[in-house]
Amino acid sequence: MSVLELLASSPGLFVGTCLVLGLLVGSFLNVVIYRLPIILDRQWRQQCAELHNTEPPAPTEPFNLIVPRSACPSCKAPITALQNIPVLSYLVLRGRCAGCGAGISVRYPVIEALTGVLTAAVAWKFGYGWATGAAILLTWFLIALTFIDVDHQLLPDSLTLPLLWIGLLLSLWGPQPGGPPIPVDMRSSIIGAIAGYLSLWSVYHLFRLLTGKDGMGYGDFKLFAALGAWLGWKMLLPIILFAAAVGAVVGIAMLAIRGQSRSTPIAFGPFLAAAGWVVLMFGPEIVTAYLGMFAVRP
Repeated sequence: MSVLELLASSPGLFVGTCLVLGLLVGSFLNVVIYRLPIILDRQWRQQCAELHNTEPPAPTEPFNLIVPRSACPSCKAPITALQNIPVLSYLVLRGRCAGCGAGISVRYPVIEALTGVLTAAVAWKFGYGWATGAAILLTWFLIALTFIDVDHQLLPDSLTLPLLWIGLLLSLWGPQPGGPPIPVDMRSSIIGAIAGYLSLWSVYHLFRLLTGKDGMGYGDFKLFAALGAWLGWKMLLPIILFAAAVGAVVGIAMLAIRGQSRSTPIAFGPFLAAAGWVVLMFGPEIVTAYLGMFAVRP
């Protein structure tokens, strides 16, 4: 029996394997979340220098998602493989660098654990199949986008646009009976991408016309378009309603607890991403329950 046949025949093993895989990918997502904004900033500075015919920034050591090796930000000691085991290494080291004893942010194991749990949840919900793999890939993208937006109020094109195109590409294969609600049919995917982008684009420009201020960024349009491409146009309304409701609650809480002003910007991408994942997992049930509230009973 091959490994794939074993995973297909044993739901528990499949979920457990996805959990471990999610933990490992979560460790890589920590790298993406930290390094990608820095990489983009350097590229933009280089482009600005070329545009203005000025001396470009001095070349530095290679810096991408692969090199240099991860290191302690305090003592610069490289992190060994044994010190980079998701979640476990953090617990063994008690949240401190093995070399200098400096504290390690708890967010690293949190993202690893979150990625593992959400990956396992998708595997448990939908079972073995390639469409489940696609749902897991969507989950990983949404996690990376969420934390980058929280840190920098940025939804990079290098993540949102590939996510959009992958969703459209998967629609070529159409719905999978008995699997996740993705991929959707091509018509629903294309309309979803268009409607997702144009809806927030329209709200943005209407808000700007009325107030003279920017209410959101173009990255939000692209993320919503990507969710429309993956989940179809019918799921756009539940996504935006859920995201707006949670965003309003969080905004009010920040005003009340932290004393922040109404002009303090709040990243909307995390709410879109969370709403998209919830709809991925429970979208058909949510729509059915909502429509059932208005069903005519004898």
